[in-house]
Amino acid sequence: MTTTIALHKPWGMLSRFTSDGSSNRTLAELSLPRGVYPVGRLDADSEGLLILSDDKQLVDRLLAPERAHAKTYWVQVERVPDDDALAQLRAGVVIAGRRTLPATVRLIDEPALPTRDPPIRYRRSVPTCWLELAIVEGKNRQVRKMTAAVGHATLRLVRAAIGKLELGGLPRGAWRVLDDDERRLVVSR
Repeated sequence: MTTTIALHKPWGMLSRFTSDGSSNRTLAELSLPRGVYPVGRLDADSEGLLILSDDKQLVDRLLAPERAHAKTYWVQVERVPDDDALAQLRAGVVIAGRRTLPATVRLIDEPALPTRDPPIRYRRSVPTCWLELAIVEGKNRQVRKMTAAVGHATLRLVRAAIGKLELGGLPRGAWRVLDDDERRLVVSR
């Protein structure tokens, strides 16, 4: 029997069980079942849905680039992107000499999320807005680099879904074991 878990990874926590020498917390403090490991990662300064599993077949399916599983993010950025910036994100942007695959992106209302601790920086003279951005790649800090490439720094980044499995109302730092139907949502397009 295999175990697959959905976790709401908090800001300031590494997507690993051991320290990297920084002051960031680790998954070890969450009393997760033995033998599960993160499938992919979220940087310490990102938050949201993280899948952990001991199912090698599921892990292989999720990490295989040719399967192109969508990951959906809620992204708070500085300033409101115009149609041109959104079109660039949809078409793919060049990062370090390589064009990203096209993304799905749209402006959204601020999602119902707990306040981040510490809060994001606030500048009265610079408005912010929220985007919903879905990608099928997972390069290092890709979403942050994409929004920066079109002139909009990312202030807060929350993974809202992997495949069709959504973060939903899972509280920050909480986790739950997925049933078979939910596991199928993770790998569906």
